[in-house]
Amino acid sequence: MILRLFFLATACLSLVAQTPGPSVALDAKVKARISDFKGRVSLYAKNLDSGTTYEISGDEPVRTASTIKLPIMVACYWEVKDGKLDLSEPLTLAEGEKVSGSGILQDLTAGDRFPIRDLIDLMIVLSDNTATNTILNRVPGNTVNARMAQLGLSQTRVMRKILGDRNNLKPTPSGISDEGAKPENKKWGIGRSTPHEMVIILEKLYRGELVDKKSSDEMITILKRQRDQNALGRDMQDIDIAHKSGALDALRSDVGIIYSKHGAIAMAITIDNMPVPNWTPDNPGDLLIASLSEILADGLASQ
Repeated sequence: MILRLFFLATACLSLVAQTPGPSVALDAKVKARISDFKGRVSLYAKNLDSGTTYEISGDEPVRTASTIKLPIMVACYWEVKDGKLDLSEPLTLAEGEKVSGSGILQDLTAGDRFPIRDLIDLMIVLSDNTATNTILNRVPGNTVNARMAQLGLSQTRVMRKILGDRNNLKPTPSGISDEGAKPENKKWGIGRSTPHEMVIILEKLYRGELVDKKSSDEMITILKRQRDQNALGRDMQDIDIAHKSGALDALRSDVGIIYSKHGAIAMAITIDNMPVPNWTPDNPGDLLIASLSEILADGLASQ
């Protein structure tokens, strides 16, 4: 009987040992960094080699801001796979689709035509809002949301097209998805997700499981061209980072993969409810994400 209990206890300990978990030191560093921050912090991070994870409210829904453009890109590539879309297909820049905020298409000539491939690049690399709306005319929010549901992601949803920034808002939203038409979803703005679901998308890209290996690699390459370097991995040197950022008056968000020397670390960090808008490169949310990304990359890489 005693011998049987010994083997049972040993088996249980073995199972615990095989379950990756963050170190106490990592948790202490993260908690110390955010302890006096005025705002809500949500994050999920995973070492894609060891499987070790760390999270704070990782499964609670968050406003995506422009990070929803990552699922939109994924849906476009899946439409190509299904024969419903050609990345070389040109789309026309319409005056009525121009919106302010990030990007350059708002300043170009209406009637110009751009291949979808270039619009995707602008949507991710420059976070071009007008490019995003133009793509959503061709691959609507309902299509994106159906694809996310097929992937088992219950929270990641496009709500509507982009209105523009605080200085030049369109009077009414357009391109509203079925999910976005629900009154309770108006609060999410253009999109909703969770840090965990964003990391699931990133991991599938990393493993070549979204659409196919070639498509996954192409999307990773686009994410590596990201021009906004104010947050994730901001102060890291000589390290590849594939990511997509997002920003609102009270929010900063960044989701991506840091290819550290000790392993690939996927993470999604959202900072919301910041009391004072700050559109400088030294926004407190961006600085916090930059700091947390280093702590997470170092702490999870050593697991």
